[in-house]
Amino acid sequence: MMLQTIFNAGHKALKATMVEFGGWEMPVQYAGGVIQEHLACRKHAGLFDVSHMGRFIIEGADALPFLQHVLTNNADALDVGESQYTIISDEDGFAIDDAYLYRFVKEQYLLVVNASNREKDWHHFQDKAAAFTDLRLTDRTDEMAMLSLQGPEAKRIVSGLITKGELPMPMRNKLGQVAIGQADIFLARTGYTGDPLGFELFIDNKDAVSTWDALIEKGASPVGLGARDTLRLEACLPLYGHEFGLDSDGQPIPIFACPLARFAVSFSPRKKDFVGRNALSRQFDCFKRILDEDFHDLAALPRVIVPVAVSGQGIARQGYPVSKDGRHIGTITSGTMVPYWETEGEGLFSWFSDKVEKRAIALALVDADTLQGDILEIRIRKRTAEAVVVPYHLRAEAPPQARAIRWDRLGVEIPPLAKKQAAKEKMAGLIQKAIENTRWRQRECINLIPSEQTASVFSRMLSIMDPAGRYAEHKKVKAFHDHDVFYYQGTGFVQEVENLLNQEIMTFLGCRNVESRVVSGQMANTAVFSALVDYLNRADRKREQRRIRKIMNNHILGGGHLSAQPMGALRDFVARDPQTEKPAVVSFPTCPGNLYKIDVAACESLIRQHQPELIILGKSMTIYPEPVAQLRRMVDEAGLKTILMYDMAHVLGLAGPHFQEPFKEGADLVTGSTHKTFFGTQRGIVAGDIAPDSPNYLLWEAIERRAFPGSVSNHHLGTMLGLLAAAYEMNHFKDGYQRQVLANARAFAKALADLGMDVAGEAADGYTHTHQVIAHVGYAKAPAVAERLEENNIIVNYQATPEDEGFTASGALRMGVSEMTRFGMREVDFQELAQLLRDAVKGSATVKQAVTDLRQKFVRMRFCFDDDSRLDGLLDQLYRLL
Repeated sequence: MMLQTIFNAGHKALKATMVEFGGWEMPVQYAGGVIQEHLACRKHAGLFDVSHMGRFIIEGADALPFLQHVLTNNADALDVGESQYTIISDEDGFAIDDAYLYRFVKEQYLLVVNASNREKDWHHFQDKAAAFTDLRLTDRTDEMAMLSLQGPEAKRIVSGLITKGELPMPMRNKLGQVAIGQADIFLARTGYTGDPLGFELFIDNKDAVSTWDALIEKGASPVGLGARDTLRLEACLPLYGHEFGLDSDGQPIPIFACPLARFAVSFSPRKKDFVGRNALSRQFDCFKRILDEDFHDLAALPRVIVPVAVSGQGIARQGYPVSKDGRHIGTITSGTMVPYWETEGEGLFSWFSDKVEKRAIALALVDADTLQGDILEIRIRKRTAEAVVVPYHLRAEAPPQARAIRWDRLGVEIPPLAKKQAAKEKMAGLIQKAIENTRWRQRECINLIPSEQTASVFSRMLSIMDPAGRYAEHKKVKAFHDHDVFYYQGTGFVQEVENLLNQEIMTFLGCRNVESRVVSGQMANTAVFSALVDYLNRADRKREQRRIRKIMNNHILGGGHLSAQPMGALRDFVARDPQTEKPAVVSFPTCPGNLYKIDVAACESLIRQHQPELIILGKSMTIYPEPVAQLRRMVDEAGLKTILMYDMAHVLGLAGPHFQEPFKEGADLVTGSTHKTFFGTQRGIVAGDIAPDSPNYLLWEAIERRAFPGSVSNHHLGTMLGLLAAAYEMNHFKDGYQRQVLANARAFAKALADLGMDVAGEAADGYTHTHQVIAHVGYAKAPAVAERLEENNIIVNYQATPEDEGFTASGALRMGVSEMTRFGMREVDFQELAQLLRDAVKGSATVKQAVTDLRQKFVRMRFCFDDDSRLDGLLDQLYRLL
């Protein structure tokens, strides 16, 4: 008799077509059919009964060594609340099964295996377990139900049912524990459909049916095994018996034939001599050569699995032969016709229409020298259909949807050539458009983008004076007592400007060192990271430089700067953690109930545990000061030589007694952009308060070297001159400007909250301590809201919150008051703006003219010398020189 899951009666009540699968009676489809279920999952949410899959609990002191031995991935990389895809290998590097390993609690691991392989896997594990003393293996398949909820509506459905706990961090493979009603549930951000939003739920049988019913009632559509297969195929995910196991000739398929193997196999020294290591190492060597299109000596990996799109007529099925140029090169491992939603619109503002199309796609095991773009022939019964090797069938990096990618739409669309025009006409058209754009941005729009600032007229005019376009490379030479040597003549004025600029920044920040040649905040950070690597390797100049061993920062999902992430400027300078095999970056914990604030108390144990060589403070989504003094104390008490760096890109212009003074609080270095809250042209700075006799002065010298010649040659001398003018303005007007910015931000935040908008921060604390105001407008709705506001002449920045999966799923508006404060707006004006913004966001009101009318009152810049009578005539002289 077939086994039955706890949901069997419910499937039959929904008129599911039941079939045998892996020894279980399972629904292959419901009344609506496979196509409808596939489409429902991609556009809404699909609910799958996956309780037929095996669930093993592994416990005991030897649980980790056992898993390291029998699985291909590095189980030691999993912290509590994390999971990973893995493979069960035999000694010859072939897959016994593929699986998913979860660590919901510290004391145990949960391994999910394929239903058809459960008994085989269990016996394999029992055989291997004999070598481990303190190990307990338990098969929980019969007591623990498992559901999978996948699709763009999955998050809404789950979050609306949670009665205790919170969703896991919005990253794949993160785990959490929640309650739905009275049911305690292990919740994982995993799934096997390729959707960017997906959850798997592990539930005791007694609560399983009620949980299923609650998910259905909230809008989930039941989906059977048929659509589960088409969804995983569209995502190019392997299935045992197709991409793993035996090929059509009865030969075992090497694990590295599957592209996912590079994520599922680890050769970490922590794994020691695991099952199949030597064979997999040989396969991996071949895999690397194949990526380099080096096809010699591929005995360990003669064939690989590639996505194939049928460009001719017909459907490719498993086992169909594949040829190239008349030569047999392999077979189809999985293939069928799959439906997809057509889209309307372009880019970020495209959406699924109601039109459905179909396409024939497949995965094929073919000779390893087969390349993307190759034209193949698939033998379909008595005829041949043409096909093409493609990189993928689906893309999921723009949550909340996964989007089908047709083979004939790959690549960049080239717009048609503009009609032929004479150069003079082109120039006239360009000038006219620039005039119109400037008038619109400076006379009709209210700009609330917190990373932007309009420089004063004097600053802008000086930026295009003669130093612009010149060179002034220079560096200090110790033989001349650290005097700068310039490599070009005619640079006396530039040298004076640079020295004066550095002095103004030192005065502003209260520090002893400034490097102003970097031309962006990102470049400033890169120069620091590069310099720190150089400094850490100062004793050994002959071997390969080691990278920074451990770094603490604000995670990008918590508003951290992109440049302080492994995906950004840190990429080439941070080491890999030998345990996790990921970049050695530890994110600051955030406060429960306020994800925008660092949990300072929780940082102390992390600092002592990880002993970071660099701590990076600062955010691009910032409403609070950073805990510089507290972290300085923790570092010092731990006896560490950690460099404490504050990336003040967004709040540089607020530095001072009204906000925070980083060097007084213990920062070693400050980096920043000079054009956000600071008044300047678009550049960057690195600042330090390091005495020449300090051991860290060698780091400062390395920073100067990594600025030039490490980062720049021509350091944009025109904008440097404009920045000097801005620095004069900032040091003169900063007290009144900073007070007004902070007052305006709080008034704006409170007004929005009073109007019913969901403003981040704490009401009792004034919502914000910076120039920024963050308003939540609904999951994945922020891009459309920002577009609507632009149509009404309010320019804002949509932003992913700490609970969103990415920028395309942004649920917040990030707004800043600094630029409009400089144009004279005060608290009462921001209260008026709040009403206009709310009307545009919440209702269908068109407020464009009202916004323009409000802006007309604020077109003359304040906190600058543009209208100072003492400088009368100088602006005219600048104009006449152009």
